Amino acid sequence: MISRQTLQAAIDTELRTDAFKDYTVNGLQVEGRESIGRVLTGVTACQALLDEAVAWGADAVLVHHGYFWKNESVSVTGMKRRRFATLLSNDLNLLAYHLPLDAHLTLGNNACLGRRLGFEVERCLDGELGQGLLWMGKPDTELDSRALAARIEQALGRTPLLIEGHSGTIRNVAWCTGGAQDMLPLAAEAGADVFISGEVSERTTHMAREMGITYLAAGHHATERDGIQALGEWLKGRFDIEHRFVDIDNPA
Repeated sequence: MISRQTLQAAIDTELRTDAFKDYTVNGLQVEGRESIGRVLTGVTACQALLDEAVAWGADAVLVHHGYFWKNESVSVTGMKRRRFATLLSNDLNLLAYHLPLDAHLTLGNNACLGRRLGFEVERCLDGELGQGLLWMGKPDTELDSRALAARIEQALGRTPLLIEGHSGTIRNVAWCTGGAQDMLPLAAEAGADVFISGEVSERTTHMAREMGITYLAAGHHATERDGIQALGEWLKGRFDIEHRFVDIDNPA
């Protein structure tokens, strides 16, 4: 068992949360019991994940997508009230880490996705919301856009949306997990032949074609499952706690 303060301080230090300007609150979002022995992780703090935490007897829920997003209503009603009621009535802590978890050099979503897809990381580019959010690298073997799409499908278990703007062999790849489709111009300017993220917007298709860069939308949820698991396992290895990851399916 460790204290809630020890847990949060360890994560805050490891992820360098102070270095990021974010859309949400990073760290402890809902306070629960003081002592923590079981940590349940998941991508998003949805009701299904909270119910799993209660059933397992977790002391803390640790997620990538928590609450208190920019421009979100402050009213605690409906769905939000039910979620808060579950946390508070069961004395559950909720901790959430968004951009700091995307960018971490070993535990982060970008780092995990790069390893899973066999990319050699060369550099990270700073963005206006934080450090190292756009990653650049090279494939470990010769690939074209369709071969890369097939590799992503095999690695993530879902078929990515492929918008071909670049033809021929891929030499430089850029990626940022989640909803980073609007980083596509930055990726193109940096010399990437392909940019991989999670989501797609209507404008993304035209941008990719006209900029001559292939875009692959591999799924917001699918590209961000690994980072929170890695963080949970890191905590388990450092402290005397149990860790369990629960994947609540999400096709987005």
